[in-house]
Amino acid sequence: MKALICPVSTQRINRKVVRITGFMMATMIALFAITGSIYFIIAITIDYFIRAFTSLKYSPFSWLAGQITRLFKLKEIQIDKAPKIFASRVGFLFALATVILYYFHPTSSLIVGLTLMGFALLESVFDFCVGCVVYTYVVIPIFKES
Repeated sequence: MKALICPVSTQRINRKVVRITGFMMATMIALFAITGSIYFIIAITIDYFIRAFTSLKYSPFSWLAGQITRLFKLKEIQIDKAPKIFASRVGFLFALATVILYYFHPTSSLIVGLTLMGFALLESVFDFCVGCVVYTYVVIPIFKES
């Protein structure tokens, strides 16, 4: 396996906030899987959209994660924000697909949602960014040729 390549920027973000936000995303998807309520997925779709496509400093879930890190006085570790923006865009696409599929094929919706939950848990528990894998093995090869 070659080394992963991630997008780079000068913007920074707290790694602890990212990981706690990922855990909250996974929790919301688990609630969707348990209850069947699409409102949990709509909430995370909006949150992913804010993180992926706006210049707002916080989304609702990242703001809450920031409050949790301050409450528990977790040591701040700054990381590059660009890979997390890219991962939020991937997450937004998965969340949006989950919402759309919910109305046409609920089983497929659940599968896509649980896949996103797996990605969020990898980020949260193991600090492993699936977005960097997608960027390395999908985005770069496509744009390298063009």
